[in-house]
Amino acid sequence: GRASALAFARAGAEVIATCRRPSPELAAAGVAQIIEGIDVAVDASMAKLVAEVGAPVDVVINNAGYFMKEKETVLGGTMDFADEMKTIDICAVGPLRVTNALWHAQKIKSPDGKVIFITSQGGSIGWRDVQCPDGGDYGHHMSKAAANMAAKLVANELKGKAMVGIFHPGFNKTGMTSKYSHIWEIEGAVDASVGAKRVFHEVNMLSHATSGKFINCEDGLEIPW
Repeated sequence: GRASALAFARAGAEVIATCRRPSPELAAAGVAQIIEGIDVAVDASMAKLVAEVGAPVDVVINNAGYFMKEKETVLGGTMDFADEMKTIDICAVGPLRVTNALWHAQKIKSPDGKVIFITSQGGSIGWRDVQCPDGGDYGHHMSKAAANMAAKLVANELKGKAMVGIFHPGFNKTGMTSKYSHIWEIEGAVDASVGAKRVFHEVNMLSHATSGKFINCEDGLEIPW
């Protein structure tokens, strides 16, 4: 999120950044406005969000994420159902809260506004036999599949009224993925600034014709559902 804010600000965009708590790094990113106290898993946050967003925006980027638990498995006896629900609430329902609130407050430009869902190739059921042949890691993958479904339905509902991008940003080196730092280089993880530039490119490429497609920002190609 911070890397995306910085990339868009450096490109000349007037960036409104939302967060639960501000940080010195975000303050130094050159954004036009920081709206703090916004939690995508809290309904009451949405009233504060729409009240502090002024004019309708061109682009909404839903990028809040959560990925705390180590790999869950049935066979290993490590399932955590409460954490799975928390993950789904943040990663899949959260973007719907934000999008719904901004739309009803008329804070998304129409018909050329863009609503971006940052999801993951982890939500591709078609790729699970290749990437997760032994299964497991339930909360993360279920949340991303749910986020993809939510984004596709929003794209269908807002067809002609706004564009919806469903983007896998690639494997980025962030605090959230640091527990996998031992495979960053093996799996081709990139600095978050690189991932942000990839997202920025796909945001610019998004059109009404490509709205609702599940796109890999690493190569611009569609990912199977």
